[in-house]
Amino acid sequence: MLSYDRVLIAVDGSRDAEWAFNKAVETAKRNEAALYVVHIIDGRSYADIMTEDRPDIGEAESYSQKLLAGYKELAVSSGLSDIEVISDVGSPDILIPKKIAVEVAADLIICGSEGMNAVERFILGSTSESIVRHAKCDVLVVRTETVPDDFEPIVAVHQ
Repeated sequence: MLSYDRVLIAVDGSRDAEWAFNKAVETAKRNEAALYVVHIIDGRSYADIMTEDRPDIGEAESYSQKLLAGYKELAVSSGLSDIEVISDVGSPDILIPKKIAVEVAADLIICGSEGMNAVERFILGSTSESIVRHAKCDVLVVRTETVPDDFEPIVAVHQ
């Protein structure tokens, strides 16, 4: 039977990422695997130094840390103990499959089918599509809800 030892879950605070997170936790529990919860601050939003109204990266880093802490707390309360959270700045399309998955020797990457930004997805392509294309391990793209009835969002970023 196929089993996984190192499950990487990419999260961005979206509804689909929460669905994927739940599948990742269940997969890690079933396989007694380590869980790596990854959030990438999209560096493309911070690339133009001359833009006056660009977002503050400090706020993004704070959000990332809160998001990851919430996911880690949920994973622990679900019975997992081997959990690592990873935050980085850059392109999630490249960092997740080509850098982070390689560094942690992930044998499964799980991600939601759609993330937070529909406009970027239209212009640049989806992160999940890029992960599937570039990953050297199995990838599970989650399209269906797997949220317990009493599930509360970690950070209320969607409606």
